[in-house]
Amino acid sequence: MHIRRPRSLSLAALPLAALLLSLYGSSMAAVPAAKDAPPPAATQAAPAEPREAKNILEALDSVVRLKIKALAEARSSTTLGREREGSGVVLKDSGMVLTIGYLILEADHVDLLFDNQRTVPARVVAYDLASGFGLLQALAPVRLAPVPLGDSTRLSADEPLMIASGASEESSGDLSMARMVSRRAFSGYWEYHIDGALFTAPARRDHSGAGLFNSDGELLGIGSLVVADAQEPGQPRTVGNMFVPIDLLKPILAELIEQGASRSSTRAWLGVNCVESEVGVRVVRVSRDSPAEEAGLQPGDRILRIDGAEVTGLESLYKTLWQGDRAEREVRLDIQRGGQPQTLSVMALDRMKTLSKPQGI
Repeated sequence: MHIRRPRSLSLAALPLAALLLSLYGSSMAAVPAAKDAPPPAATQAAPAEPREAKNILEALDSVVRLKIKALAEARSSTTLGREREGSGVVLKDSGMVLTIGYLILEADHVDLLFDNQRTVPARVVAYDLASGFGLLQALAPVRLAPVPLGDSTRLSADEPLMIASGASEESSGDLSMARMVSRRAFSGYWEYHIDGALFTAPARRDHSGAGLFNSDGELLGIGSLVVADAQEPGQPRTVGNMFVPIDLLKPILAELIEQGASRSSTRAWLGVNCVESEVGVRVVRVSRDSPAEEAGLQPGDRILRIDGAEVTGLESLYKTLWQGDRAEREVRLDIQRGGQPQTLSVMALDRMKTLSKPQGI
């Protein structure tokens, strides 16, 4: 169930009964549905606002809308587009705005939008390849209550969750109920892997950079994707969202602010998009001017081994590729093309060095 704020109203003007009903369902049937409705027979006092409702209201008020324009020469515009929109969450203590990294990848200009009435420019503080997080700093006071970080490792399957996105052209922010359907490792086709990703349902389409909150108003994750199957293997297929868990941020936040990326983001990069299936890992796309293109890798190739290690899935491919201290190194790939085995030598690059940056940064 969605709760959408009208563009002209502040968050405090949300009908509390509607919010509580969405949070607690039929157990809140005793809450008056309208301001002038009579109180329950058991008492003449108006129901007190629960702590959970106050926390959720504050959490939603910390979520901002982002508008991003990438550099004209940004390679990422091929897949992500040059103009991008999503959400971000103002963090407690640091005051930084946390979002999903691909939104601000190779960004030239970033604006924070507040209730579609105020725009504040922001600068990119960090893009973290390893976790997938992006970090921004507003260039003017944002005057928002920042949210505390929760503990996603303690999240239980039956705990009520809320997803909040920033203001769009149609509303001043959306809040909806969600449930966690699985927590597991996630491997992306774009040379990306994290452990402990959070998968929720039902799916939200405005997921990019959206905040995942618990009933205490604590931030548990940042929205990344819509996935075709959020469930554990063997369970009925459920369309949902993948959230990057906030616990990946805690040990690297200071490093991101100081260095612009974590040490783990210095890693070998081939420039391939791959998918895994019952028959193995197959290349579906080769990035332009990438090490993979230079080495002659082609869509349709099956990757059998990397540096002699068998490739059983995307996770094994990536972890072997990223091992060691040197990002720029020669990598040997044993592939199968048209039923015939081949061996290719690929000179991997440091991905962070290939990204375009605004002049002067």
